[in-house]
Amino acid sequence: MQTPVSRSTYPSTPRPMQAVAPKPKLLDQVRQAVRARHYSKRTERTYVDWIKRFILFDFLGQNVRKYNGKLLIRPSRKDVRAFLDKVRGIIKSNKQAKTGNLIALLNPVIRGWAYYHRHVASSAVFRKVDSAIFDCLWHWARRRHRNKSSRWTYKKYFEHPDGRYVFRERARGEDGKPRVTSLFRAGSLSIIRRVKIRGDANPYDPRCEAYFERRLDLKMEANPKRRQQLLRLWISQGGLCTLCGHKITRTTGWRSHKVVWRVFGGSDSMSNRVLLHPKCHSKVHDRELKVVEPRLVKEALTEA
Repeated sequence: MQTPVSRSTYPSTPRPMQAVAPKPKLLDQVRQAVRARHYSKRTERTYVDWIKRFILFDFLGQNVRKYNGKLLIRPSRKDVRAFLDKVRGIIKSNKQAKTGNLIALLNPVIRGWAYYHRHVASSAVFRKVDSAIFDCLWHWARRRHRNKSSRWTYKKYFEHPDGRYVFRERARGEDGKPRVTSLFRAGSLSIIRRVKIRGDANPYDPRCEAYFERRLDLKMEANPKRRQQLLRLWISQGGLCTLCGHKITRTTGWRSHKVVWRVFGGSDSMSNRVLLHPKCHSKVHDRELKVVEPRLVKEALTEA
């Protein structure tokens, strides 16, 4: 009598892979749920229209949509298309313009659009926009030099310093020194998330004065015009800290401080602010020290 052979002695045969059904979309899930409850087609259409209107919608040039339960806000396709049409129109209408003049026309448009969308999930859109602008500029350059090679054209109008193209013009200024004018790339702009204010923060509480001063500093760093104001304030102080008198550099860092606090009626204007080191700034608020506005700042602000 033969002994039965166990199934473990046989070589295991690989099981065929089962096809994974794709996850139904949001609208399909709603349709299935409505039909399971035996609602009328009119009710189903109402639910679908409501979701299309309030879950997936465009607002102020940005698209609001949920991806797998996560809310993302991106530049809308309509806004991106309108922006690229405007850029292409500027390039096509300046076929014979100088490179520097074309860059001067494009930079404000690209920079303004990118700064408007820098607070949402727009990194991938910025890269696609830069690629589309490169294609348009490449056709513009090739049209001007049809008898030249592609390598010669690229070396004349473009650079490749950090792995990405840079459309630029090399010329000499009025003083005879070489000057480089580059096109602003939207992808070079870092994304800055909006920081939610603390729930227990009170602008009229002296303990929260340093917190609101820091929030104002971050806003000024993100705004090019306000960065110029900070630079003028740093120059008017001679680059020195008002409390300790030592040099303020990128290594040491900086904090802006209000001479008259907001709690006591001080304003956010530059005439009421001085630059300090981070440690000096925390020392002023911890020990409640008074900071006197330096003479250089007073003279610079009165002259301005």
